[in-house]
Amino acid sequence: MTAPKKTPLPPKPRSRKRQVPPPKPIGLQAELRQTKSFTSLHAEAFLNLVRTSAQLQHALHLRLKPYGITETQYNSLRILRGAGSSGLTCAEIADRLVSQDPDITRLVERLQRQGLVRRERGEKDRRVVLTKITAAGLDRLKEMDPVVNSTVHALLSHLSSSELKTMIDLLERARLFAEPSNPNG
Repeated sequence: MTAPKKTPLPPKPRSRKRQVPPPKPIGLQAELRQTKSFTSLHAEAFLNLVRTSAQLQHALHLRLKPYGITETQYNSLRILRGAGSSGLTCAEIADRLVSQDPDITRLVERLQRQGLVRRERGEKDRRVVLTKITAAGLDRLKEMDPVVNSTVHALLSHLSSSELKTMIDLLERARLFAEPSNPNG
């Protein structure tokens, strides 16, 4: 009696890395393990905005940490790069910052100690101090820009272009009422 022939097993399929969809949001109330409902839809929306902003900023903070630069310092360097060779006063930098910093003078001093900016007296008015980005500051930005861009993209890549445009529109509309010049804010 002959042994039955074994049929060969089919080849194992190549393992492909499947892209796992991001988890579905569980809602802020559950995320915070809050047992009581929010006092209003406005409060829930506001707290969602604050929580999301904090988490996104923290993720960017972790990526910038190896460069010894904070998010506000990075923003200041970008502003000074945009200003070109004319430079800006501390007040002008402060007006353009994404996140306000109560002590822009110290922020600029820290950047100056790192050799990323220099300060000069104005030619027309010696009372004016202009801050200008240095070659080292431009080099640091060149190093950091791809890191920041890829981080921002990764953090928001799960949203479609349409969703991003809607989010931008809603955030801009919400921000109008937070402006100090708005009597309703």
